[in-house]
Amino acid sequence: METTNTASSDETLRAALADGVATWKPQVQALSEDLHANPELSFEEVRAAGAIAALLSEGGFDVTAGTADLPTAFTASAGTGDLTVALCVEYDALPSVGHACGHNLIAGASVAAALALLPHVDELGITLKAIGTPAEEHGGGKVLMLQRGAFDGVGLALMVHPVQDGVTYNPAGTTAQAVGRYEAVFTGKAAHAAAAPHMGVNAGDAAVLSQVAIGLLRQQIPGDHRVACYVAEAGHVTNIIPDHAVVPFECRAFTLPEYEALLVRVRRCFEGAAIATGTTLEITAAEPLYEPLIQDAELAAHWTEAMDAFGKDTSPAAGMGGGSTDMGNISQVIPSLHPWLSIPGANVPIHSHGFAALANTPEAYAVMFEAATALAWTVAGAATNPQQRDRFVKAAYRREATIQEASS
Repeated sequence: METTNTASSDETLRAALADGVATWKPQVQALSEDLHANPELSFEEVRAAGAIAALLSEGGFDVTAGTADLPTAFTASAGTGDLTVALCVEYDALPSVGHACGHNLIAGASVAAALALLPHVDELGITLKAIGTPAEEHGGGKVLMLQRGAFDGVGLALMVHPVQDGVTYNPAGTTAQAVGRYEAVFTGKAAHAAAAPHMGVNAGDAAVLSQVAIGLLRQQIPGDHRVACYVAEAGHVTNIIPDHAVVPFECRAFTLPEYEALLVRVRRCFEGAAIATGTTLEITAAEPLYEPLIQDAELAAHWTEAMDAFGKDTSPAAGMGGGSTDMGNISQVIPSLHPWLSIPGANVPIHSHGFAALANTPEAYAVMFEAATALAWTVAGAATNPQQRDRFVKAAYRREATIQEASS
């Protein structure tokens, strides 16, 4: 009889959470559409952060702006339970293609889930935080926020990510690549390209040679590794030997050891180009390192059960074949869930104009609200399972610096 009552209680809670998502659907969809219509780049998401924070405040959250000394970050909090749950909200866009990674849908799903969970925080015994995390595309907002204490005390963290049609709804065992972004700067010596070219040291040539070397290297690296670069500067007029060249580049791999090994080989391409041209070389990190993504198996099981209820294909699969997220850094130290949200009919790659258009369709918003409900159900499932709850409470994140400060 107790089991029956528990099952009935669980179903009642799930129904209430689904109703909560439905209640906020008009406001959340309007928010997501507004984000899509007004894309803002990393660390410039003033309008987006303000609009999201305002809706969460309207829903009853206590909102603090400028979390972790980032002007476009925020934290919306509710409840006082010993299990702290973070729903990550992303809202930055990409240059020229706007919301071609669907961050308007990520924001909508997390916000709708948070608003639906809010009336139940005491019942679930949770402290609920909707954390606005800027600059996922470039800049590593979550990395900075993790380092600065925004995730202290969090026992589990969740968000979703839209992708093209056909990617599995089962996140168990899926991952994302580590990525490091850098800037290679070659310095040579300027000279007149006609009167005294032999007196110059051509930094532009070094940029070209580095690209050729990286292109040849691609034949010799594993198929799931990625290297990308472009020439940002390598001269301005034809009659001056360029003395300055800038080549931003990135390396990606699915494990940190593989990433480190790849980075060594790519650096040698730049070093060889410098030696060949007689230029000097300086390589600096342009952004924080994004670490590989770890999907928590128990959270993934709750999510998959929810997606089964919506009739989605949850058969095990490889998931995304590439891509990176600063949620990976969160997942390395906090039990996390970052499932893939497949948009029906989206047959174009993410980070394209076509995908940006598809992120603002009825089909996209329909799965966004299914994802919001699944996120809420996942939180409820984890909070009401005694064994899992105990694990997540004990997993509450504390920075090493915090521990050192407390002991000093």
